[in-house]
Amino acid sequence: MSVVTQTGSEVDGLPLDRINVADPALYQEDRWRPYFARLRREAPVHYCAESAYGPYWSVTKFKDIMTVEVNHEIYSSAAEVGGIQVEDQPKEMDRPSFIRMDPPKHTYQRRVVAPIVASANLAHMEGTIRERTARVLDALPRNETFDWVDRVSIELTTMMLATLFDFPFEDRRKLTWWSDVAVANVQAPDASVHSEDERFAELTSMAEYMGRLWAERATEPPKFDLLSMLAHGQATREMPLREFMGTLGLLIVGGNDTTRNTMSGGLLALNRHPEQWRKLRENPALMPGLVQETIRWQTPVIHMRRTALEDTELGGQRIRAGDKVVMWYVSGNRDEEVMDDPEGFVIDRPRPRHHLSFGSGIHRCVGDRLAELQLQILWEEILERDLEIEVVGEPVRAYSNFLRGIKALPVRIVT
Repeated sequence: MSVVTQTGSEVDGLPLDRINVADPALYQEDRWRPYFARLRREAPVHYCAESAYGPYWSVTKFKDIMTVEVNHEIYSSAAEVGGIQVEDQPKEMDRPSFIRMDPPKHTYQRRVVAPIVASANLAHMEGTIRERTARVLDALPRNETFDWVDRVSIELTTMMLATLFDFPFEDRRKLTWWSDVAVANVQAPDASVHSEDERFAELTSMAEYMGRLWAERATEPPKFDLLSMLAHGQATREMPLREFMGTLGLLIVGGNDTTRNTMSGGLLALNRHPEQWRKLRENPALMPGLVQETIRWQTPVIHMRRTALEDTELGGQRIRAGDKVVMWYVSGNRDEEVMDDPEGFVIDRPRPRHHLSFGSGIHRCVGDRLAELQLQILWEEILERDLEIEVVGEPVRAYSNFLRGIKALPVRIVT
């Protein structure tokens, strides 16, 4: 299988100040690795003075990313100072959510939805997830090409989202559409929306649809679904429109894009490393390691941005108040100082959970355990059926520097 690449020598020939790892084409064409390898080597905290998103700092090493993650008093996620992406949202269309807040408001709002992914509720949902996964896998065609992303990754994650929201099941693909709209790069030719105005209009439609469900839940006794939790939560029940839009968008994207892209990326990784699938078949006890390695290897969230609230120092560089500081998870997850063979796909690593894909500190992904459970059940059910799934063409990757998305993946189940 061919991969579009740029050789290390070509990247090494670039002046350091011309390296711009925020270019979405690097990820769509899957040629980002040598850029980050050089930055980790020569400029772990790197300043890019000119980009489509203005000047920004790149943080590329595991330990420096962790420093930023856990120091939210210095490095802010708040929408008012820039939010969580290297690209700023237009102020007049800003959509705050608890991931784009600092404490204490972040803490109060996150606490409202956290119970839905508590251990007891995950145990309650496991049977439903397994039954749906089995049904999806058993319905797949044999000996003919189909799109794994549409038939498996999107279908499983969208059904899960519909359950979490208690959303009308027949309309569940609306959730996928809104997720795509929320994170689309409007410059991409195949984007779901092509301007910020169009994005805002589509998300307003989402808010209107969800608002009707919200109004119903608000007049009913509290139930154990996200809309009911938000409608009754003291910190969330009176959110203004744009905060309502932002919060819904966060929960939809968080429960959809990251897991669906790891489901697709995991299959791609196993096809490129068939010896790891053989290793799993011989020792199914390695399943938890497989799940963590797919999450690390795919790294579905490419970056998170913070904004410095005060002058500080990071990795020997002077950061000024107001500077954009971008944590590149795809680079930290391949830090040679932290793990052996970081570019490899190895399901029996000694510390499989030692990765950055879920973030860390107060903003660590609230649904990490649910994502792990969905992934584990998918691979358990594939293993149970002894399915031989071949990737038969190149993945279609998203034009994005924020989510490492796979839009299509042609596969065939061989019998």
